[in-house]
Amino acid sequence: MQNYRKSAHCTYDIKYHLVWIIKYRKPVLAGKIAIRTRELIRIVCQSNKVEILAGHIGKDHIHLLVSVPPYLSASKLVQYIKGNTSRKLQMEYKELNKQFWGRHLWARGYFVASSGNVIDEIIQEYIKNQDLEEKIKNDNFDIGQL
Repeated sequence: MQNYRKSAHCTYDIKYHLVWIIKYRKPVLAGKIAIRTRELIRIVCQSNKVEILAGHIGKDHIHLLVSVPPYLSASKLVQYIKGNTSRKLQMEYKELNKQFWGRHLWARGYFVASSGNVIDEIIQEYIKNQDLEEKIKNDNFDIGQL
């Protein structure tokens, strides 16, 4: 229970591993640009109640492990982060505009995988063992007491 987060009506533990890359994989995330990128990502995450558990800014890509509230999808979070950071970095560092015409700093798409403390097999076993007495079996989607 120590890793669970709470909101008004929900207790949750939702984690995503996110990865996205710079357009053309140009190695521009270094020095002051990398520091500012990290700062902007922290601001976006904080404003959306997202907890950064781990992160890495490479020269041409970013890895994040985040804990998110249940109302925020991975796609929406990535949209907020990529949109905000791209806009602000290109406004603040004019040298990026010369390399990335068309106002696109990040490549299209991203990688996401959910992460948790419990593996699928343990959850399946837990669900299978619910209401062992008087259970009607129906494949892997059981019905408890009728």
